[in-house]
Amino acid sequence: MASSQHPSFPIRPYPSSISGPSQQPPQSSTRGKPLGFSQSHAPAAREAARIERDRLDRERQQVAQKSTHAQSQAPSALSQLADEQRDEVNEAFALFDLDKDGLIDYHEFKVALKALGFDLPKPELLDLLTSHGIAPPSYQPPPGSSGQHVVPASRLHLTLNSFQQIASELILARDPRDEILRAFDLFDTEGKGMISLDDLRRVARELGEGLEEEELSAMIEEFDLEGKGGVGRDEFIGICMN
Repeated sequence: MASSQHPSFPIRPYPSSISGPSQQPPQSSTRGKPLGFSQSHAPAAREAARIERDRLDRERQQVAQKSTHAQSQAPSALSQLADEQRDEVNEAFALFDLDKDGLIDYHEFKVALKALGFDLPKPELLDLLTSHGIAPPSYQPPPGSSGQHVVPASRLHLTLNSFQQIASELILARDPRDEILRAFDLFDTEGKGMISLDDLRRVARELGEGLEEEELSAMIEEFDLEGKGGVGRDEFIGICMN
């Protein structure tokens, strides 16, 4: 009787291409490195970047030095005022420096500018104090505040030099017509819109000018182009501008 057992197959001496793992090619040791780049180039690139930064820094310093020099050579705003205008600025500061400590606070600053013809809103006044003001010697930071405490703008004070700078810049930026109309209002205190003979007589008396009545009348008649008995705003501006 023939045997029911099948002969066994021989074991393959190599892995099957179906069930066994596939063979991977060996990894190159240069994988992940950019082609044509050598690590020896890195120090040279860093040195070139440093040289470029130094060059840019030198250029910025030269520009800053030129700007500072130009500012130092530029005339101050105060020096561009007429002597009478400089006197008005100094008198306004002295008048409202009530405690005579060489400083004016927010309220004194406001009325001093108003005396010069500038009625600035509160936000603008605070901006000027922020950019030009200093903390007064008597100021004490609130308890528990850090070393980085910022003094509120409303508590800052102005020195005479700072006030002169601010007032001078405002005067130089003012329209000449505004100055003329301000002078007109000194004559026309009642807001009539014209300077009458009575207005002219009063101002002459206040200034101590010994003008005769005939002279005052002649001045009104000369400039009263419309024959209304006084000098109007436009006529007064024309007199001062010509």
